[in-house]
Amino acid sequence: MRDGKGASRAPVLRFTNCRILRGRRLLREDLWVREGRILDPEKLFFEERLVADQQRDCGGCLLAPGFIDVQINGGFGVDFSQATEDVGSGVALVAQRILSHGVTSFCPTLVTSPPEVYHKVLPQIPVKSGGPHGAGVLGVHLEGPFISREKRGAHPEAYLRSFEANAFHDVLATYGSLDNVRIVTLAPELGRSHEVIRALTARGICVSLGHSVADLQVAEEAVQSGATFITHLFNAMLPFHHRDPGIVGLLTSDRLPPGRHIFYGMISDGIHTNPAALRIAHRAHPQGLVLVTDAVPALGLGNGRHTLGQQEVEVDGLTAYVAGTKTLSGSIAPMDVCIRHFLQATGLGAPGLWGRGEDGHPAVSPEQAAVWSRPWRLRHCTPPSYWDWRSSREPWTLELMQTS
Repeated sequence: MRDGKGASRAPVLRFTNCRILRGRRLLREDLWVREGRILDPEKLFFEERLVADQQRDCGGCLLAPGFIDVQINGGFGVDFSQATEDVGSGVALVAQRILSHGVTSFCPTLVTSPPEVYHKVLPQIPVKSGGPHGAGVLGVHLEGPFISREKRGAHPEAYLRSFEANAFHDVLATYGSLDNVRIVTLAPELGRSHEVIRALTARGICVSLGHSVADLQVAEEAVQSGATFITHLFNAMLPFHHRDPGIVGLLTSDRLPPGRHIFYGMISDGIHTNPAALRIAHRAHPQGLVLVTDAVPALGLGNGRHTLGQQEVEVDGLTAYVAGTKTLSGSIAPMDVCIRHFLQATGLGAPGLWGRGEDGHPAVSPEQAAVWSRPWRLRHCTPPSYWDWRSSREPWTLELMQTS
């Protein structure tokens, strides 16, 4: 059935034999899509008087939003913190390879580096839409160099910096152009941090707290200045203490500005975070959880020595260390492995992963990384809305179907 106007219109694609999450239930329904936009089939049929131009049988797969990884340092031999002449080709390779792990958008992450690296690399990583060629680039995540020496983790001490002298001007001198930057991780206890946080957020950049010895009061003041995220919760920060829970205390703080939500990244690779800690964080503040890989360039390469910015990393089994030490230096687990481990640790199923709590928020939100990135805010999965889509055959064997 056609309306006679279909010669130049975009084709309608109908996914059949698939399972779709609505509310907290997996339902067997068809999905209708046009130009990446989910359609209401009743309106399509009765108002536009159209049927699908193409059909795809999903074979009983789960059709679900793609994952967003907001902290990934590289992978498959590509190091985002290396100042090469063709950074873009490396980003493109990683973007293509992570599709098979369910990731459809990501933030290439640079670890602490000398200023000349930022000046050369950042202009070469523009925001880019995703598609069959690879995952979309949402913007760069700069993790350091404005972090704590005591909690620097795998970041090279020689390149750590402060902005106490000239505040935001020191940031600009270090990074150069911020046009392609989406997230900056900093330690809020550094002098004049509140000026820097306000300046970054005024430019639409998300400020994340991490690699820090801040107590809870300092962390709360940073959120009051505009910070909205926590970098890899529990790692590289003061441990939870009942008299001063530190940055971890933000998950249940009652001193956040009205309407302000705090989100937090967690590395669920089976190495960085104990399953009990995953459960504690998720039960304390499920609406804020964002799973990240913190993957290093050794992702997908196996044992041996690899780079991470200015340092060498040694991979032994499932663990990556700064070479010659026992300091963890990121993960070698792809996102689907982190998802599996998280599900095992929490006992959630797919409805719990993408589902929504009583307050309307997703129970767990790899996709919520975009909630605080206003230009790329994701809408909820009810017609009409936009998503990156993938299909999955349980137990979590991923096959890319379509990206918008």
